[in-house]
Amino acid sequence: MRVISGCARGKKLKTIKGLKTRPTADRVKESLFNILQNRLPGAYCLDLFAGSGALGIEALSRGAQKCLFIEKSARCVKIIKENLLHCQLVHKGEVWHKDAVAALNLLAKCAPQFDLIFVDAPYGSPVLAPVLEKIALSKTLDRNGLLIVEHHGQDCLWQEQDFWRVYREKKYGNTMITFLVPGDEPKREE
Repeated sequence: MRVISGCARGKKLKTIKGLKTRPTADRVKESLFNILQNRLPGAYCLDLFAGSGALGIEALSRGAQKCLFIEKSARCVKIIKENLLHCQLVHKGEVWHKDAVAALNLLAKCAPQFDLIFVDAPYGSPVLAPVLEKIALSKTLDRNGLLIVEHHGQDCLWQEQDFWRVYREKKYGNTMITFLVPGDEPKREE
């Protein structure tokens, strides 16, 4: 796996060996970032379930201003930090060793708004729907921002939420990239 374009172009990224992580294929990543190219300069990004940090690092390499990486695996956190160092992007990245929901709870308190949020949860993960709901309710995504969800093409139950509207979808074999924008105003439970 490598950085495809930008200031860190061609740099190889470390990943964890085995089946615990599923890095985004280079062809999928290239297509995704070609779609996002006009949104990247100066963007503030959040990379949830960051794994190796490949999505956030690609965004930084292509001109994003900052990226917050959230990853619960200590081994992956170490790899993200090594990848940021190797790509000379440490000054633009912040890495949190936290579960996605716990991180979103913290972010809700300080109310940052991200221009782009990458969500690449394990395929079929039951945590995807609650994470997307938490993002909507905490208003973590800027009003004009874009939420990018990488998921298995048959995994779409989470799309029944009223919080989000599908802006665009791209399919690559079994992998689907769904671009979401805020939908109706979320209803808060009493």
